[in-house]
Amino acid sequence: MAVLEDIGLWLALAIATAVAGKTVLNPRQLTYHLVATIVFFGLGLTVLPRIVKRINKSRFNVFAQHSPVAYAISVLLAYCVIAGLLEVSLVFAAFLAGFAVVHKKRKLFSEALEAIGKVSFAFFIPVYFAIVGLKLDLLRGLSLGMMAAFIIGSCLVKVLSVSLASRLAGFRGLDMINLAITTNARGGPGIVLASVAFDAGIISPQFYTTLVVAAVVTSQVAGAWLDYVLRKGWPLLSPSAGIEPTVISPEESLSPS
Repeated sequence: MAVLEDIGLWLALAIATAVAGKTVLNPRQLTYHLVATIVFFGLGLTVLPRIVKRINKSRFNVFAQHSPVAYAISVLLAYCVIAGLLEVSLVFAAFLAGFAVVHKKRKLFSEALEAIGKVSFAFFIPVYFAIVGLKLDLLRGLSLGMMAAFIIGSCLVKVLSVSLASRLAGFRGLDMINLAITTNARGGPGIVLASVAFDAGIISPQFYTTLVVAAVVTSQVAGAWLDYVLRKGWPLLSPSAGIEPTVISPEESLSPS
């Protein structure tokens, strides 16, 4: 459910950035760019992943067999080249490339992606969030009223909707609370989406600050709640829900999404 929600948000943002970036052009150019963005995103979720996975599994793919890390990066760069030619945000290219190259059934690529992930978490992600922090203007770009209204309103809508959906799915009691609070965490993807929208000029500095603070606050609340549940010895999902419970340590529960 969370994956489908993220895909829907990325697609909506891709369309929004396409429109925002071409408002000064004539309708024909605007229509072309909008269609190109939607087609790129649609193919990146349907056809391209199948093609890439076939290439991944091919026994003639010597590049992937001898240097899987370089091969995964090459796939990313290929997506970025296509996105650049179509004038689509490179953030969407990276998202779709990761969606295509993931191949959990093959140890070769899982180790390569793990190696890339370690480098990213050690260097690129901290630098990215440092840049996000530099964009924040907590003096002139802060609206306490907007922030309070958005955080409270969005959290209520999210918790109530997830609680209702989980109840219809057969969950009860603590299971509903755990699902609602966990899915309410905006996490890193929420900050990335806010940054892309801000750079495209879709949202104001005040709303950008609100979105970043909301992502941090909801993630911290979710982590604190899960840590509390685990320390109490309560199950994250009860066996009666029909899902085999997963044992997670408190440290793992607080890791970024």
